[in-house]
Amino acid sequence: MEGPVMLEIKNISKTFAPKTVNEVRALQQVSLQISKGSFTGVIGTNGSGKSTLLNAIAGNFELDRGSVVLDGQNITRWPEFKRAKLIGRVFQNPFAGSAAGMSIAENIVMAMRRGRGWSLRTAVTSSERREMAEKVHSLKMGLEDRLDNPIGNLSGGQRQALTLLMATWLKPKLLLLDEHTAALDPKSAAKVAELTSKIIAEEKLTALMVTHSMQQAVDLPGRIIMMHRGQVVEDFRDEMKQRVRVPDLIRVFERVQKMELFDQSVAEMLEQQYV
Repeated sequence: MEGPVMLEIKNISKTFAPKTVNEVRALQQVSLQISKGSFTGVIGTNGSGKSTLLNAIAGNFELDRGSVVLDGQNITRWPEFKRAKLIGRVFQNPFAGSAAGMSIAENIVMAMRRGRGWSLRTAVTSSERREMAEKVHSLKMGLEDRLDNPIGNLSGGQRQALTLLMATWLKPKLLLLDEHTAALDPKSAAKVAELTSKIIAEEKLTALMVTHSMQQAVDLPGRIIMMHRGQVVEDFRDEMKQRVRVPDLIRVFERVQKMELFDQSVAEMLEQQYV
């Protein structure tokens, strides 16, 4: 049984470089409702619109049409920095979500005090320091005794785990995960994926994750959305999601691609008839 709606996307569209040879119809009238506390995976081929969908939600660009409503608030016209107070995000690059020259503690302080007036000169209280150590300890990477070390000296997996922790520190309304394990080695990727599921479940967060891994999508407890050419072409949820396996997803991909080839062939035939 799905809960109340946390995110509602209504008929959003975005075309880059319109009316030029480089025109890309990245999103085409996409509509989605994401339930509060759900963990949804988004899959699709390169250029399908997966990351563009996350960018649209985060406010990286202005939509051509449509609306984005988060927890009852219409944020369609909100700038990215304002949305960031409600939305946490982790990118594919482990170095994108933190400041390499700053310590682990300094990076976490930025996450702890996001949206509040402060500076690095503001003293960290003893209770904040304890909370910091406890949460870093929960990652089980032995970093709680290295809080004053530069975060840039860590491995990609360690850094990505800390970035995930920082993105969820203030319990955002929505967590966006943009292929956040894709750049990691298999062991680190598995560890970060495990931590992701653990944090989302414990904090009861609403999460939307773009992934190239169909197995990762199948392993999710929630829902799978498949995109192609800027549109949602399949939506696996409830009993259908519980039954779906990787071979099923592959067959759907193949069917969508065959339909596209068929449509192109028909269009070419019609074009030839009227030349």
